[in-house]
Amino acid sequence: PFVAFAQEDDTEKEKVKEKLERAAFESSSIIDNPTNELMAKNALEVVMSHRFGLLNGGTNDLAGFWAPSNIRIGVAYGIHDRLTIGFGTTKFNRLQDFNWKVALLRQTRSGSMPFNVTYYGNFTIDARSKETFNMIQDRYSYFNQLIISRRFSPNVSLQISPSISHYNVVEEMAKNDMFSIAFGGRIKVSPQTALLFDYSQPITRLPEMYEPEPGISIGFEFATSAHEFQLFATNLNGLVAQKNYMFNNHDFFDGDILIGFNITRIYNF
Repeated sequence: PFVAFAQEDDTEKEKVKEKLERAAFESSSIIDNPTNELMAKNALEVVMSHRFGLLNGGTNDLAGFWAPSNIRIGVAYGIHDRLTIGFGTTKFNRLQDFNWKVALLRQTRSGSMPFNVTYYGNFTIDARSKETFNMIQDRYSYFNQLIISRRFSPNVSLQISPSISHYNVVEEMAKNDMFSIAFGGRIKVSPQTALLFDYSQPITRLPEMYEPEPGISIGFEFATSAHEFQLFATNLNGLVAQKNYMFNNHDFFDGDILIGFNITRIYNF
């Protein structure tokens, strides 16, 4: 008798791993709002954000360039492909923000997952002198945002981002929490250049004297393999998300416009 042994090919047992869609955005932010993009594991991102003064702020400040400017310097590190943590320090109010970003769902090339869903949050401390506050808790503010994005084509990516901002202490007739929504996108016009737009709309109703203005930003992005530069016009200068959503009093259509830029450098280890 002849005896034959057959063994099933192991490759038939393996599940085919879904390929992820290419990155929807080049940077971790669209001007003033975070994108769904995270750092790769063990990658370090260094960001410098700068906002000049208002274009209509004075008669002798060179369209805001000689006016007081707000600056933020931040770093972010990839703990895991799905988890990035970061820290930043801001000039105005000496804000110190600790932030994190978690990839919940990721868009696939097959379309089995048609979009990205990312959670972003921060905890911010106002580091001005203690005489400014009654209690230490008065220094604290928080921000939480859900980022839903999609890469529609190699040239077009869009996102929508509902959020909630919280300040422990606000004016008597104001509210501690602000619900908002943001819309943003990136349209490539050349291999290294793209048009950016970002719109932030507060939703929670407040007394007229505390009602924040919506944020409007439009500009260009210039990217290389490790550097990314954004140059834009905006009416936001808080540089920390909850500051922009709750206290922006600049009306874009009334000429309250600032020139700003973001510079990003990524180091891979």
